[in-house]
Amino acid sequence: MYKPIFNQRKALRFRQFTRKGYALFACLGRVVTIGVLSVATLESASAATDDISTKTEKTSDDEQTDKEATLDGVEITGSRAPLALGQAARMVTVLSREDIQAAPVQSINDLLKMAVGVDVRQRGPIGAQTDVSIRGGTSEQITILLNGINICDPQTGHNAFDLPCDVIDIERIEVLEGPAGRVYGTSSLVGAVNIVTLRNEKLDNKKEKWTGAARVEGGSYGYLSAAGRISHYSSLISHLSASMTRSDGYSRAKSGALNSDYSGGKVFYQGGYANADFNIDWHVGLSTKGFGSNTFYSAKFDEQYERTTKLYTAIQGETKGRFHFKPAIYWNRSHDRFELIRGSEDKVPFNYHRTDVFGINLNSYFDWQLGRTAVGAEFRNEDIVSGNLGEPLNKPIHISGTDRDYLYGLNRTNLSFHLEHNILLRNFTLSAGFIAIKNTWNEMPFTIYPGIDVSYRIGDHWKVYASYNESLRMPSFTELYYSVGGHKADKYLKPEELRAVEGGVKYSSRMWNVKASIFHHHAKNMIDWVMDTREADPIWQSVNHTKVNTFGQELSASFLTSHSSFLISYCHLHQKKQEADYLQSQYSLEYLRHKFTSQITIQPMEKLEVTVGYRFQDRMGSYTNTAGEVKNYHPYSVVDGKVTWKEDTFSIYIKGNNLTGHRYVDYGNVPQPGAWVIAGVKIALD
Repeated sequence: MYKPIFNQRKALRFRQFTRKGYALFACLGRVVTIGVLSVATLESASAATDDISTKTEKTSDDEQTDKEATLDGVEITGSRAPLALGQAARMVTVLSREDIQAAPVQSINDLLKMAVGVDVRQRGPIGAQTDVSIRGGTSEQITILLNGINICDPQTGHNAFDLPCDVIDIERIEVLEGPAGRVYGTSSLVGAVNIVTLRNEKLDNKKEKWTGAARVEGGSYGYLSAAGRISHYSSLISHLSASMTRSDGYSRAKSGALNSDYSGGKVFYQGGYANADFNIDWHVGLSTKGFGSNTFYSAKFDEQYERTTKLYTAIQGETKGRFHFKPAIYWNRSHDRFELIRGSEDKVPFNYHRTDVFGINLNSYFDWQLGRTAVGAEFRNEDIVSGNLGEPLNKPIHISGTDRDYLYGLNRTNLSFHLEHNILLRNFTLSAGFIAIKNTWNEMPFTIYPGIDVSYRIGDHWKVYASYNESLRMPSFTELYYSVGGHKADKYLKPEELRAVEGGVKYSSRMWNVKASIFHHHAKNMIDWVMDTREADPIWQSVNHTKVNTFGQELSASFLTSHSSFLISYCHLHQKKQEADYLQSQYSLEYLRHKFTSQITIQPMEKLEVTVGYRFQDRMGSYTNTAGEVKNYHPYSVVDGKVTWKEDTFSIYIKGNNLTGHRYVDYGNVPQPGAWVIAGVKIALD
């Protein structure tokens, strides 16, 4: 009988450890069973998806039993020293390639909406501008990584998800909830999201191989998107992809002009080489887009426009043997142009920014009698030249393609050292360490942020865990210096700091996965833009909130059968802040008090798959409408769906977002679109 791949919940047993990085387990003198972490988000999505590079397999119930496997494919980045998924003390949510391809979404940003602890606030669809936060934080307070490389934009977190890769390039997404300072350094105040693209494929007999994929889809509001990827496998691995997307947008300005339109493209190349002694990977990616910004930054102007261009480069390697050295070097460049009145620089001058980030890091780890130890350091330099951000430059820098110059700028350097030790026993894992950080901005001294994660496995199905972690976040250049257009920044802002404790329990079986957790965050000097509504002509000011305390609970459960899956999850947050009622917030005083998600996937026929998702959100906070009235956010519900027909070499699908057509506001004064329907086809090239 046909059974989708997602029903193969296999335990992984390892008997050979010779010349493996995980030789530490050999000291246990017994078979080690590593259970795959149950994904708390979208784990019910079928792995027998419309992914055009995935072949459908027929399995039997016997194939859901234990299976011998190597450790290569189950490492995660929830700690400085890579650990197998089942051994990790920190709970990391992993969205697999199959989950991503099956979900009824248009972008990676949409996919993260189903993660119960993640708050995705979009000012525009298709990923035009998305703020992603975790557990009541802000978009500035999480680290975004591409293949483990920090790609955060120090100018602003609004553009952090300008990824250079398309959905067809993604291998998996790792979401680490809670402070991650000792793992990812600055910016990871409340968590991190690591985007992992396609990696090397093992070939039989070292034969050369070419593969490819293509996607075309179109739908509501003049939406059209196309993407393609070609891969070459030999001693040198290469992946090259390109994509383009455009839309007329779902709204118009008062003048009748477009104000939510979108057009953009991406090009991404990734290469790799491996032998018995070391492996090396590199990537180069370009993302460019322009989009109508509606009333994103000011309710008084409804024809705003923004264009961003980002270049990402990185090369990293790892030696093999007893001692693992993992050096990496990267450089990212970002160009940003904002138009308060679209195409009318004579009325209001455009804002131009150019940001360069250069980094070098070295992480190393080794196994010995007492466990696995990681030690390393990172140097990261952040530089911006701008029309209005930073201190006056000694010498102006010309803005290419214009008759203007960059007049301001700022440069700061972050230096960090980390040490972590992991104790791995049969049913017990302890991971403890610290990171010491110094930043040249504001003469910050070396400061230590410790953390410890503990987990204990009870029998074959239960696992309990607890953690304590500290972290920090440096202010963005915008928070420090943006003092135009009704905003007043404070260049003397303090870094944000957070202490968090968490505990939870997890149950896993062949058909059921249940996880419950409770956590408390104590933060000080939280940064936000606030407005004093008592003033006759109020403006937005960047300030440090003295203290913010967040208490939360998360619960998720999934049930899998041979032809269906069901997921349900809920997150509740309560924040206490020292605040006045007359203050209106843009970020940290706005959080999801309640978030509920559910998703069901069924296969009524062998080649037909149907997925329906439901999401309910209740946000705290308020916003000011175009009439100057302060409005509270209202709860809303969204229903999404996707129907897919799969063949061996292609799949066709139709998907819809917000099928009930509910018009809601989730970010400031920007209404979200109603129903959005898309149809498409994917083709495999092998």
